[in-house]
Amino acid sequence: MDNKDLADLLIRNKAIEFGDFTLSSGQKSDYYVDMKTFMTDPDMLSLITLRIIKRLSYATCGCEFDVVAGVAVGGIPLAVALSMVIRKPYAIIRTGGKKMHGKKDVVIGDVKYKNVLLVEDVTTSGRSAFYGVDELRKKGAFINNVVTVVDRESGAEELLSDNGIALYSLIKMSDINRNV
Repeated sequence: MDNKDLADLLIRNKAIEFGDFTLSSGQKSDYYVDMKTFMTDPDMLSLITLRIIKRLSYATCGCEFDVVAGVAVGGIPLAVALSMVIRKPYAIIRTGGKKMHGKKDVVIGDVKYKNVLLVEDVTTSGRSAFYGVDELRKKGAFINNVVTVVDRESGAEELLSDNGIALYSLIKMSDINRNV
């Protein structure tokens, strides 16, 4: 499956919709990327997981990792699915800050002194991915790579790169727009 096939699949399954949308940042956009709903279909989640594995095998990053992690909500199904296929543990990064009950952990899973790969469903500015990286590093993880399904090309790659983190995407929004 090439980028055109992936773009067609995302549009056909309404993971990418065109119209007038307000993003969580408050910004206006003429398209919306809804990978969360798309990934509730086990076939689509499997397909994306296999694409991530393929992307990592072609990456020249030396993306060796012990644990795969995802930021709530969109990164979690990816982390779990990838973990099950490659048989490596996963970690969850909560959003909304530290819990005030239980163990009060923001990161769930053993990441201390481990190489971690962060997976995201969509990157826009990169703030969510960077939040995940920061929380993982606070727990003693080593992390230099993030994989995203769709990069909206709105600053994520630059923010992460400025902080020593490589961003690998399955598809960029410019590839999707080119194939519409």
